[in-house]
Amino acid sequence: MAVDQLSRAFVALADPTRRDIVARLSVRDATVGELAESYTMSMQAVSKHLKVLEEAGLVSRSRDGQRRPCHLEPQVFELMTSWIERYRRQAEERFSRLDALLADLADETAPTDENDDNSDSDRPQQSEGVPS
Repeated sequence: MAVDQLSRAFVALADPTRRDIVARLSVRDATVGELAESYTMSMQAVSKHLKVLEEAGLVSRSRDGQRRPCHLEPQVFELMTSWIERYRRQAEERFSRLDALLADLADETAPTDENDDNSDSDRPQQSEGVPS
């Protein structure tokens, strides 16, 4: 089910090391050993992180002779992007409605030009020579 895959993907990306691995693989494919060189952890630990990413469908491994390079799988990222985009659009629509409401309220409460011209006429006039 798509929701389960979506949940697994978000859970997998909750870890900063796995997000960094995804960032590295977005530049180029790499083996476990190549990825492990960038971290202060064992190859086994990096391999465990890759396994979580693989189970989420974010990464796959292929065989290239003796090498087993890891690479990103775009389908799950597309699923995540479309899910996020749907809620982003809804939030934008709500903010647009709020902006329109606030603009209407501002128009209703803004003083008109007529009130600005007559604002001095509401004050009592002082006679000349009378200190205030």
